[in-house]
Amino acid sequence: MTKQINNIINGKTVSSTSGKSAPVYNPATGEEIASICLSSATEVSEAVAAAKAVFPAWAETPPLKRARLMTRFCDLLNQNNDELARLIGTEHGKVFEDALGEVTRGIENVEFACGVPNMLKGEYSRNVGPSIDTYTHRAPLGVCAGITPFNFPAMVPMWMFPNAIACGNTFVLKPSERNPSAAQFVSDLFHQAGFPAGVLNIVNGDKEAVDTLLTHKDVAAVSFVGSTPIAEYVYTTGSANGKRVQALGGAKNHMVIMPDADIDQAVDALMGAGYGSAGERCMAISVAVPVGEETADALVSKLAKRVSALKVGPATDPDAEMGPLVTKQHLEKVTGYIAKGVEEGAELVVDGRGFNLQGYEGGYFIGGSLFDRVTPDMTIYKEEIFGPVLATVRAKSFQEAVDLIQAHEYGNGTAIFTRDGDAAREFADKIEVGMVGINVPIPVPVAYHSFGGWKRSLFGSHSIYGPEGIHFYTKLKTVTSRWPTGIRSGAEFNFPTLK
Repeated sequence: MTKQINNIINGKTVSSTSGKSAPVYNPATGEEIASICLSSATEVSEAVAAAKAVFPAWAETPPLKRARLMTRFCDLLNQNNDELARLIGTEHGKVFEDALGEVTRGIENVEFACGVPNMLKGEYSRNVGPSIDTYTHRAPLGVCAGITPFNFPAMVPMWMFPNAIACGNTFVLKPSERNPSAAQFVSDLFHQAGFPAGVLNIVNGDKEAVDTLLTHKDVAAVSFVGSTPIAEYVYTTGSANGKRVQALGGAKNHMVIMPDADIDQAVDALMGAGYGSAGERCMAISVAVPVGEETADALVSKLAKRVSALKVGPATDPDAEMGPLVTKQHLEKVTGYIAKGVEEGAELVVDGRGFNLQGYEGGYFIGGSLFDRVTPDMTIYKEEIFGPVLATVRAKSFQEAVDLIQAHEYGNGTAIFTRDGDAAREFADKIEVGMVGINVPIPVPVAYHSFGGWKRSLFGSHSIYGPEGIHFYTKLKTVTSRWPTGIRSGAEFNFPTLK
């Protein structure tokens, strides 16, 4: 019997009465392994109501007590990380070590949230005026919502709800309908840790659920990670309805390879950053920019051999370096991009289409693909493919490589590989991209920094998690107080100043 995945509202599993559902597949086999409910607006509102009801008591809970519960949750995640990683592999397709890495990076964000008492401290000034003191503190917003993508079904939710909840907010999470079980598993651990019912709720659904969260009067803030068109929609709709919104969108991440770079090191970096997780990462390197023809020839020659030898297999294969794509529709989209690249004149050095794996003929597998002599006017350069397809754009100079990146509409992540400190420093200073790596191919910040791109990769004024996450999920309150000891100076009608 197919597993049924329902909502979790007020600490209980709640069956949907919407009559709508969607299948969940194992991407390695193409088999339907579960059915997920698609919630109605009424059911989403029930989750919001549950979160709203518990908010006053949770907001008044001492930060240290909230942090201790978060520490218990963190311990449970560490105890169950292998099981969570295998669950991700089953529904997403990524190989075990990659899935385990996702879980580990998610747990780091929970660890950061455990330190929330220190991060909520404000400032205090004594005697700003006669017997007048001023202090500040950060207050929670209320009910917050998170809308998360398929590519990191455990990590991205943990970018959001641990910080929000540690700050005193309550939360409604809408995970991707393609692989919802990771969020369910994490929710079970969350409640085992002892958090009150209603603090974290999960609603599954499609656009109706999203729109309900974006327009609901009792939702104070919305966090989103996904494609740029949807991120822009989430931002504009949520903002128009009076919500604080952070919406992280798409990417086209370039890696510049300078003539003095260690080519073998650069190739290793491109293999992991371009083909890890089947390229389904917003921080994947999808464009290699070698500077100079000699650099380009050496890079493409070495890459071609490595990409051709890439070991593709199911998540259960311990030797696999890359798993399948998440859905049949996404497989068709990626193969369509490859065909488009050939049509527009790019040189297809390695073609991953037509990949077949014995025993997994129904799976959504594709081999790694490598293009050379891609130009900025081509579709495969301009658009985010979100698959294991690396485009090589040859640059004549460092400045040409920089100009290429500056001109692109996305500004999520970028990297430069070089031994030249001057070039690296100039690149880091001048490039208009939110996250920069120097000899680091995927510069995803650790949990006590913050993640966020520039340009059309981020909508809103706050990056996600870390210190920016704390600021996003709280509002600053400033209190000015006077305790006069028998002093009475009469009414004052002028703007208060210190004379």
